[in-house]
Amino acid sequence: MTNDPDLIKVLRRYAPFDTLSAALCAWLAPDLRRVKLAVGEEIFAKGAPLAGLYVIESGALDIVTGQADLVSRRGPGDILGERGIFRDGNAQLTARAAKPTRVIVIPKEQFLDLIEQSKEIARWFARAHPAEPGDDGPYATGLTALQVADLMAKRPITCTPEATITDVARLMRDHVISSVVVMQEDRLAGIITAHDLTNKVLAEGLTGAVPVSQIMTPDPVTIAPNQLGLDALMLLSDLKVNHLPVAQGGRVVGMIGKTDLFRQQAATASHMVADIASAERPEEMAQVMERVPMLLAQLVQAGVRPQSITRRITDLTDAITRRLLRLAETTFGPPPVPYLWAACGSQGRREQTGISDQDNCLILDDSVQPEHDVYFTELARYVSDGLNTCGFFYCPGDMMATNPRWRQPRRVWRSYFEGWIEQPDTEAQMLASVMFDLRAIAGENALFDDLQTEVLAQAHKNSIFVAHMVSNSLKHSVPLGLFRGFAMIRSGEHKNTIDLKLSGVVPVVDLGRIYALLGSLEVAGTRDRIEAARTAGVISDIGGRDLLDAYDLIAEMRLRHQAAQIREGQKPNNFMAPADLSELERNHLRDAFMVVKTMQSAIAQFRGAPG
Repeated sequence: MTNDPDLIKVLRRYAPFDTLSAALCAWLAPDLRRVKLAVGEEIFAKGAPLAGLYVIESGALDIVTGQADLVSRRGPGDILGERGIFRDGNAQLTARAAKPTRVIVIPKEQFLDLIEQSKEIARWFARAHPAEPGDDGPYATGLTALQVADLMAKRPITCTPEATITDVARLMRDHVISSVVVMQEDRLAGIITAHDLTNKVLAEGLTGAVPVSQIMTPDPVTIAPNQLGLDALMLLSDLKVNHLPVAQGGRVVGMIGKTDLFRQQAATASHMVADIASAERPEEMAQVMERVPMLLAQLVQAGVRPQSITRRITDLTDAITRRLLRLAETTFGPPPVPYLWAACGSQGRREQTGISDQDNCLILDDSVQPEHDVYFTELARYVSDGLNTCGFFYCPGDMMATNPRWRQPRRVWRSYFEGWIEQPDTEAQMLASVMFDLRAIAGENALFDDLQTEVLAQAHKNSIFVAHMVSNSLKHSVPLGLFRGFAMIRSGEHKNTIDLKLSGVVPVVDLGRIYALLGSLEVAGTRDRIEAARTAGVISDIGGRDLLDAYDLIAEMRLRHQAAQIREGQKPNNFMAPADLSELERNHLRDAFMVVKTMQSAIAQFRGAPG
């Protein structure tokens, strides 16, 4: 490892170091080192302490797992080691020279200091921090997690001190607001509220011609946009007022009131579940579900882990389903025989990100009689219609309990699975893939638990069925082209984007389902399946960890993309343009896709999956 005073000039060729000021260059230059590597030589090994941040100057490094499986090849300008530094200081993978290579090393302490001193560098590397704050408890998405800027009205309505009370009253009526900011040119002069109109005008018998300057609260207390929502609530309580202007650098940038804060609190999952549980009509539940986009955006903003976000949103769907079943039983009377309502798809896996179609079924006790179908037909229709009212549209493939095929006694369900396993044609593979994600929602759990155990054991023993399921799972490929480029959608509405659901999340979901089948694992969630597969030895510990990291990153990017769309007032989707990401984010996403591709290649060789 050598020092070269010109290394800082080389480093500045690459983003984000091209933003370094002259002072920071002078400070950093003496600590930079160059490492020269021969072919096959490692610069760091998985699990080993990292000396610092690595920037490739020339040559190429292969990034490999502990089992020497190639994840990606990195070239000049690529940066390595940042995620390990931000986690525990150890390398996440192994980096080995594929050709003679030169690497610039920024020592770890200097790199961390650099982030503190440079906003541009900090912003560039912000994505590398693992998003793992605590996300449990009543305030995880509440006022201790969000800033005033996230909650305020960003375009406050203003007037001049000379405006009349009548003018202000009309502004409040037309904009459906209860406060107006009074501005003297660019200076905040005061605030007037609906409370002032009642207590200072009407109660005193004043006319609407009175100027605002005589009624307003002059020089009101303000709050900064970067303070927490909890700070705003406490300040409002201390001042015994309902509204605060939000100011930054002497300029009014927003308005926040108690209503904004209470609305946010009402958008937490626990409040929404409580509202659903007390609803008497599907329309009331639909009103609760209108808060889901706000909930998703706030959970992402608060840094909650993807699996916790999808779990909370799925909890809402479960709550709606259970409440609809309760209302149905109240309407039609108690069921004639025990039943189980089960969900499949993303609800079954507890991986919902928003409202989608419904996939459900009824498993009935074997004592059911033909005349009982009238009851269960009505119950299924009531629940399915209610879910549709709440935004969960009817399944295009009619995979719902309203379809007699998916409303059957337990013995029929057993015969379904036996037939799919014994004759795994194309339809059987598709149906089995969906039904292996079944999860009990309400009713007699024993109808499902024993059935699931039996089916998994039977499927596990049938190597032909397993091979077909493996082959079916590999139909969804990650969007990678040659030379680590993204394979983007080439035409249509979503041209130059990648589908983070179909080409990102779904391939990992498919892998998790296969691992559960190979290990007879009775968990339904993708992440839980990968964890259980590691524990059971279905996949290696290293492979499992890499896949979990890749899945978390893809899922997080998908949710961040959707949250950004929600904040912009757009309908969220799964189509993200890589051009909108920083170079660091693109590198991380490519690496994640490479991990998934590697694991797909490994599973393709398992038990001779047919091509």
